[in-house]
Amino acid sequence: MTSINTNNAAMAALSTLRGINSNLQMTQSAVSSGLRISKASDNAAYWSIATTMKSDTGAIGAVSDALGLGAAKVDTAYTAMDSAIDIVGKIKDKLVTAKEGSVDKSKVQEELSQLQAQLKSVAESASFNGANWVVASNGGSASVVSSFVRNASGGVSVTESAYAFNTGSQGNVLFGVNNVGGADTASGILGSVETFGASSFSVYSLNIKGMTGGGIDTAMNMVESAMQAMTTAAAQLGSLSSRIDLQTTFASTLSDAITSGVGKLVDANMEQESSKLSALQTQQQLAVQSLSIANSSSQNILSLFK
Repeated sequence: MTSINTNNAAMAALSTLRGINSNLQMTQSAVSSGLRISKASDNAAYWSIATTMKSDTGAIGAVSDALGLGAAKVDTAYTAMDSAIDIVGKIKDKLVTAKEGSVDKSKVQEELSQLQAQLKSVAESASFNGANWVVASNGGSASVVSSFVRNASGGVSVTESAYAFNTGSQGNVLFGVNNVGGADTASGILGSVETFGASSFSVYSLNIKGMTGGGIDTAMNMVESAMQAMTTAAAQLGSLSSRIDLQTTFASTLSDAITSGVGKLVDANMEQESSKLSALQTQQQLAVQSLSIANSSSQNILSLFK
């Protein structure tokens, strides 16, 4: 039965064309954006997971930047400590020279004074972005960001690695801090005064003028003790630097893993989408042709009345 009021064939063809156009629009969107899930309506669960993990990736990137800043602080402190160890080693060499009875100790002391001044200069110069880890207050501490953590309940936190300062003779800073923020040359590994019999001095205040051979031996032991303390402090800084490097590598790897995981959830398979696009374009052309044929059937009725 053919009706001029109701064209069932045309309605069926139009419905098919609408479905094809809808699928074609989604496929074109996936091809152009590279995403099969670009909004919540595409897949609410996957979109929510992907959005959260993308946010976490950004936070991990910020942690990596903070780790870089922390690494710079630690490396600056380590460089200063390593330089101070070299200078104190030269001071020890000068003390060995002063043991020779014919050596003018006042001349040796002039060299020692220059080395001592250099120790203070190195310590006060070891500042990065206003933070100095070798000239610090006793009992104070510094910290560097180490990681970004999301727990099982969805809570987030940032963990830090702390480094406590000790200005004692066997501590981990070269000098303490005075009232104006400079180096306190009476505290720290190099400034702490030690008493040996009737003599009291530090590595920084050491003066060998008039010292006997026994006094110089005592000074050498004090310098050696300071060397050991600085070596221990440098080892602590080196360990912290190593941990930061490991965490930086892990943060980069973790960010890549999360990005890959998110991609598996929402990225479009471009080979599949390309094939689907070609098929849908062909289907669209056929549907348009079918609709045209269905619409022309009404025109054929006119021939019956001729």
